Amino acid sequence: MRRHPAIAALALTALLVAVTAVWGWTFTIVRDAVAVYTVLAFLTVRFTVAAAVLAPLSLRRLTRATLIAGGGIGLVLAAAYLLQTLGLKYTTPTNSGLITGLFVIFTPFADKLLFRVRIGRLLWVAVGASLVGMLLLVGQSPKQLRTGDVLTVGCAAGFAVHLSLLSRYAKGHDTGALALVQMATAAAAFAVAWLALEPLAAPPPGIWPALLITGVLASALAFYIQTFVQRRLPAVRTAIILTMEPLFAGLFGYLLAGDRLTGVQLIGAALLLCAIALGEVVPVWQKTRRNAAAAPRRSAAEPRD
Repeated sequence: MRRHPAIAALALTALLVAVTAVWGWTFTIVRDAVAVYTVLAFLTVRFTVAAAVLAPLSLRRLTRATLIAGGGIGLVLAAAYLLQTLGLKYTTPTNSGLITGLFVIFTPFADKLLFRVRIGRLLWVAVGASLVGMLLLVGQSPKQLRTGDVLTVGCAAGFAVHLSLLSRYAKGHDTGALALVQMATAAAAFAVAWLALEPLAAPPPGIWPALLITGVLASALAFYIQTFVQRRLPAVRTAIILTMEPLFAGLFGYLLAGDRLTGVQLIGAALLLCAIALGEVVPVWQKTRRNAAAAPRRSAAEPRD
């Protein structure tokens, strides 16, 4: 039986929301881990674990075209993470988190510049709502522009380009193979940065659970799902859904770390939910209504015996 397109679209949205929930859950895990292990070292091991998990399932499906496409996309992903990590040396975590969220604004521009994708008005409204929601969820705005802030703007642009490229090229490649190449490329890039910028050290035994959780769930599985979803959803809609990550970070911070959201932050969380409704639920509802209205007309136009 053929699945209804609207139901399939909502299922894809649910999958990607689940990914943002995992990323939100691992926020406190990563924060504790990088307190005792350097950031680039942690990222190198994390993405190496992710590549190792995906390799047995996807290695045999690798093609030259996937290596080229996935390598390029993986380098963009690694550059975004590297700029974010370097930026944290010269700015505050609040500034970094807020500016990184600008990827939701940069993604439509990346789509337009790279692939001349036309963006509907409703999605622009959803993009704006998600940006305001993130600003309120953070609870404050940057007060001074620093070197780290400039680097983090580059990070946000990198994530936007990654979303745009993945939506364009994921359709032509095996999902697992493309995810594998991204993870392996990012791991190699982080390893080079680790050698250049930080002292080499083995992971302390106590952070291996964090490395396995983030490597298997938050990287291998999460980027596999993101690649799968972006074979079917455009980049801007994906970006809007991914803005749920700070919402889940706040939720799990409340449950696991004792963090509490202010009234302003709760309004921001509500705006993020509204952005999801505008970008995902409303279009599906409108399409369902149009199809239902068109069905009687099609039936009346059919010849009768």
